[in-house]
Amino acid sequence: MKALPGGALDEVDIKSPLSRVLNLSSNDAMSRAPFSGQIIMRDGQASQTARGAAAYRAIHQKLEGGAIFKDPLASRIIDQETAAALDEIAANDSLRPWRLFIAARSRFSEDTMGDCIACGVRQVVVLGAGLDTFSLRNPYAHLGVRTFEVDYPSTQMWKRDQIRTAGLAEPPSLAFAPVDFERESLAEGLVKAGFKLNEQAFFQWLGVVPYLTKDAVSSTLKFISEVPQAAVAFDYVEPFQNYPAERRASVMATAARAASRGEPWLSFFDPIELLQLLQGERFNVIEDLGLPEIAERYYGVLRRDIVFGPGPHIVRAHR
Repeated sequence: MKALPGGALDEVDIKSPLSRVLNLSSNDAMSRAPFSGQIIMRDGQASQTARGAAAYRAIHQKLEGGAIFKDPLASRIIDQETAAALDEIAANDSLRPWRLFIAARSRFSEDTMGDCIACGVRQVVVLGAGLDTFSLRNPYAHLGVRTFEVDYPSTQMWKRDQIRTAGLAEPPSLAFAPVDFERESLAEGLVKAGFKLNEQAFFQWLGVVPYLTKDAVSSTLKFISEVPQAAVAFDYVEPFQNYPAERRASVMATAARAASRGEPWLSFFDPIELLQLLQGERFNVIEDLGLPEIAERYYGVLRRDIVFGPGPHIVRAHR
């Protein structure tokens, strides 16, 4: 029986094929964007977490036929090094729980997004977008739905190179909002890209929260709450002390490896603590799914042999 690891949501173990291919270490010349949570190479490369999440989405299409989340562009947008490692990563069955979770959180977010669009939302913001492909697939463009991708400038340059290399087009409904958070705010970056602060919006914020401080999480939720009829979908992880003793040491070791390569986990939330934070920012419709609820809703027969316990959650919150 495989236990789903706790901790950072895009985590690929440092001993995994992807980690070896990427060859990242704490000595790499990296910089953390204060908001996005993405660690980026100064020469325009993306973080291991961004590549890891993209690899999991691509493998899910191949091994499970996209049963949880269909993304026909997942395998096209990844870089050559990651693509070369996919078969070896896919062969490691211990990574299957993470792969299913990554697929489920994207499905949860896009299902929530679809509900919001049905209620009139025409602005979608993808925070810390990495190699997410919604903006390229946008099935709501004919309704006037625009997508704003927010990320560190160098990360976006790298992604746009990947889009061109894959022979894909940047649709007119996509606006890139590169933000250097040392020089401008999230609001300023979005407004420059054409975002309307006085119109309702949906925010997708996946694989980012664990890499931010609690103050940064709180300030971002405060900004979102000030947008009319805003909604957000994101994920988070529980504190180490919530894990049973037999799993806690393994989770903490994974955290130490992440920190050693420059991607430390900075925030953990008890579900009740997060609920209070959201309510304090005037979100009044809140759904928080832990692993058992995620599996019940999305996994079906794919949940076989997975032991569920404390770990990652996915949340939607509406104003």
